[in-house]
Amino acid sequence: MSGKADPRAAGEGTTSRTRLDRGRGALGPALELVHTGRAPTRAVLTAELGVTRATAGAVAAELEALGLIRVDARPGAAAGSQGRPSHRLSVAEDGPVALAAQIHADGFRAALVGLGGRIVATTPGCEVVDADPAKVLGSVVEAGAGLLRETGRRCVGAGLAVPSAVAEPEGLALNPLHLAWPAGAPVREIFARQVRAAGIEGPAFAANDVNLAALAEHRHGAGRGARDLLCVATGHRGVGGALVLDGRLHTGSSGLALEVGHLAVNPEGRPCHCGSRGCLDVETDPLAFLTAAGREPGPEVSLLQQSYDLIRGHYADPAVRAATETLIDRLGLGLAGLVNILNPDRIILGGLHRALLDADPERLRAVVAGRSLWGQSGGVPILPCGLDHNSLVGAAELAWQPVLDDPLGVPA
Repeated sequence: MSGKADPRAAGEGTTSRTRLDRGRGALGPALELVHTGRAPTRAVLTAELGVTRATAGAVAAELEALGLIRVDARPGAAAGSQGRPSHRLSVAEDGPVALAAQIHADGFRAALVGLGGRIVATTPGCEVVDADPAKVLGSVVEAGAGLLRETGRRCVGAGLAVPSAVAEPEGLALNPLHLAWPAGAPVREIFARQVRAAGIEGPAFAANDVNLAALAEHRHGAGRGARDLLCVATGHRGVGGALVLDGRLHTGSSGLALEVGHLAVNPEGRPCHCGSRGCLDVETDPLAFLTAAGREPGPEVSLLQQSYDLIRGHYADPAVRAATETLIDRLGLGLAGLVNILNPDRIILGGLHRALLDADPERLRAVVAGRSLWGQSGGVPILPCGLDHNSLVGAAELAWQPVLDDPLGVPA
């Protein structure tokens, strides 16, 4: 066998490198297209990037070499389709992951999340939240580090979801009202320190939980395809909101936009932590629902789970049905005001609000339409959130973003 290189092979390699160099700037956009499911085949990737088939092929091959996506070796056509078959693209199932952590009023959880918003592994939810943020964040990071050891996955970074507005650029949790944490706790700095102490590589981020839920839903769930997406949700306590404009979270000048929980919907209602009365935060959360239904909250499971169980298992009870209708009317009033101000093209609801929508969708849509100018003129689609653990998936999106911006920076 000759030791000389085949000049044809050398020429093909040079051509491939030239194509890749030409498409190097397309690596990030290409990865984002696969990550969000908008490029299921190489043909779609070619069209979306506006490059030649050869360049798209070189870009896809480079992303596969980085361990980020998979390209089917044998192209195939979908049933009933016409034209030349195209290679299917998918995220690499054994690829790197982001560490995601979520803190809420009734506990915390850690998870590993791959590209495509796919949850690879989760820890059991912990039901105790210490008053010291460092202890809680240390525990959740330790749990996540355990998942990394068990799975042996590469980690691109870490993201944290907290039930508080997070002020930028410092990363301070300004109003953790339903935690015993001090106002202004530097959660991003504490989280980053715990991540480094656990030996986890990559950057660390922190943001509001509903903002992250909206980001995840826009990329992977019920918000896909929306231009201006409004998300409103109540989890374990309180109410949060988020707005995605043209594909990006609208966080305001310092990260504090869309504090929708403090819209007043019942002037004679319950006192709110903010100093007002009758805010969405205290009129449409799980505690408000249990109180309206005449149920004494128990310590066995979270308030959110107790509310779910009541709606799904006892809706025929007149007191439960009346409580559901009361909360729907108050939620609808708040949503109508937001529609008048923001004019979104889609609303998605999470947590207990999703259960209220499922219980009586026509009532909620009628309240919003009847109280909002834009609702009367055409109606705004109101949909349930589509992802389980969407705040965890959104926290992972924070850590994935640098990789989407520059796939060549992914850890080896």
